[in-house]
Amino acid sequence: MSPIRGVLLDIDGVLHVSMQPVEGAAQALRWLAQHGYCSAFVTNTTTMARATLARRLQEIGLPVSADQLITAPAATAAYLRRVYAGKRCWLLTKGDTVADFAGVELAEPDERGEAPIDVVVIGGAEELLSYENMNRAFRLLMAGADLLAMHKNLYWRVSDGLRLDSGPFVSALEMASGKHALVIGKPERAFFEEALRVLGTRPEETLMVGDDIVNDIQGARRAGLRALLVCTGKHGPDSPLLTACQPEERPEAILPSVAALPDFLSRQS
Repeated sequence: MSPIRGVLLDIDGVLHVSMQPVEGAAQALRWLAQHGYCSAFVTNTTTMARATLARRLQEIGLPVSADQLITAPAATAAYLRRVYAGKRCWLLTKGDTVADFAGVELAEPDERGEAPIDVVVIGGAEELLSYENMNRAFRLLMAGADLLAMHKNLYWRVSDGLRLDSGPFVSALEMASGKHALVIGKPERAFFEEALRVLGTRPEETLMVGDDIVNDIQGARRAGLRALLVCTGKHGPDSPLLTACQPEERPEAILPSVAALPDFLSRQS
């Protein structure tokens, strides 16, 4: 087995929960840097631009720089600039994510959803995923627009429990319109391939550390990476999703938290 040179880490549920840092997370990140591991942070978080997210993480004591962040919005924007150059895009997401969409022609449909829009893009819209906006998106799709999703996450964990994500809304639009969404973020292989390009490592020498069995663990394993599950977010060792995984898609270890990562890596060397 190849030695681990690069480490990819999910953020929400791995490094923090509701912007409260996981105990030992900052120390683990510093240990990675001190021991020469290439590291980057891969996230389907869609409500903050990369610069904003980096600043928020630094404010809670996590040593993360913007150039280490590989986000679903940034990957989506790069795809739109390449494939939909000059096309009109309705971006349905919260926060300042729009800052990552420089060079993309953003437009708002009218209230009936009838303005000419070429592609509907859905990120972490939360309360923006109202009936009115869903119906506008549906009408645009029926009029010929394409559907892109930054991810299809079903839910995530906050301090008071689980919270519904945008994935079920994307699925509802697919079902109603008969169209299939192109998904850009995790667990798509292209997303992990971009992360490997940033790290400069091969899949077999790169470790993904995540809390989501589908998006983090299975996604990474299908892209040829190694993977660890931490139990501070969505799933723990008793998750029925683990037993449903094919053997080649399971994590090679389950850690109580990212704080145990340095010990795991030390035992690998």
